[in-house]
Amino acid sequence: MAGNSNLRTAKSVKNDEFYTEISDVEKELKHYRNHFKDAVVLCNCDDPEWSSFWRYFHLNFEFLGLKKLISTHYHETEPTYKMEYEGGNDNDTTVGVITHLKTNGDFRSPECVELLDEATIVVTNPPFSIARDDFVPLLLEHNKKFIIVGDLNWCSYKTF
Repeated sequence: MAGNSNLRTAKSVKNDEFYTEISDVEKELKHYRNHFKDAVVLCNCDDPEWSSFWRYFHLNFEFLGLKKLISTHYHETEPTYKMEYEGGNDNDTTVGVITHLKTNGDFRSPECVELLDEATIVVTNPPFSIARDDFVPLLLEHNKKFIIVGDLNWCSYKTF
């Protein structure tokens, strides 16, 4: 029950910022290795400082044969940045090119939609509160492959 209290609190304060642990990312993504060869992976809901998705793809960049890794940082009220990595030092997850964005890093912003168009596949843990109505429809509209962490109930939604 203790774990559920965190979710109830998050719901009441409208905060659905939860981070996926690296062990869970590794357990799931090992099944999709063939999908990453020569791919541009976009983690468009993942601050590279904290994201286990960024960490996983950075540490396994060469092993997976990635072409490029992109992550966008979001801040509700201020402009933020994207981080891109194209190889070189996979073990140092702070290595990458940081470019400031004109907007707050919202995946729906024109800047982030351009990154979506560049991507081969999107892998992330989207904000649960807007995943069904905003996030997944955007991915489908742009014909993107994706692997997202979500609620099992999403499978029953018409959008999916």
